Order: sequence, then C-alpha cells, then structure tokens
Amino acid sequence: MRRLLASAAALTLPVSLAAAPAVAASQGTSATSSQVAYKVDRPTNFVAQVPVDICNYTDSRPGLRLGSSGEAVQQAQCYLNQAIGSDLDEDGDFGRVTQSAVRDFQRCADIVVDGRIGAQTWSFLSFWANAPEAPFC
Repeated sequence: MRRLLASAAALTLPVSLAAAPAVAASQGTSATSSQVAYKVDRPTNFVAQVPVDICNYTDSRPGLRLGSSGEAVQQAQCYLNQAIGSDLDEDGDFGRVTQSAVRDFQRCADIVVDGRIGAQTWSFLSFWANAPEAPFC
C-alpha cells in the first residue's frame, strides 16, 4: 500500500506544481523552499507543443555519408541550407558538395568534422536549422 501511495504522489506532483502555492511549515518552523506545498484548485490541461520543423522530407535520422541517397539526405540538405546558408540542391544525393557542406557545418558547430551525418550532427543540424537566428555561419 505504501508503494502505491508513493507512486500516486509522484504522478500528481507535476500537476500540483502548476497551481497557486499554499505554504506549509513543518513543526512550527518557517517554510523553506523544500517545504513548500502546492494545491490544485482547478483542473489544469496540459497540451504538448511540438515545434514545427522547417524541413519536412522525413522524420528519419539514419547515418548518412558519401553515396547515401533518399529523403533523409534531402532533409539533411534542407537543414544545411537553413543552418549555414549552404545553397545546396535538395536532390537527395549525398555527393561531394553535400559532404563539403557537412564538414563546413561541423566546423562551425565545433563538433567532430568527418563529413558524415550521425546522431550528433543530426542533433545539431535540426536544432540550428529550426532556430530563429539561422543561418549561423
């Protein structure tokens, strides 16, 4: 029973922090930040906000390198155009020009420069391409 109550408390904690605070002090001492209790006085609706992706070829993020092709390459080329102003044709062909743009991006982002698009490069590319300040380099 104790485990069930602890689980229920953990599930309600994020919801209970969303409303107006009600301070509770323990044993007559003044309340500290770890002793603040929150009370929900109305239902709270949470809506997940998914950022809009500037490039919409695919959600797939496979490893890409010279010779790769397809929608994931188009996505990467679009990201490169947005992130660093590469002016690549978004043709889905990972050729020498795309590889050079990937290396330029990796240098600019100060990440491993290998001309391949793996997890780290995808992460930086999608973040930089969708940032309001793009292009960066």
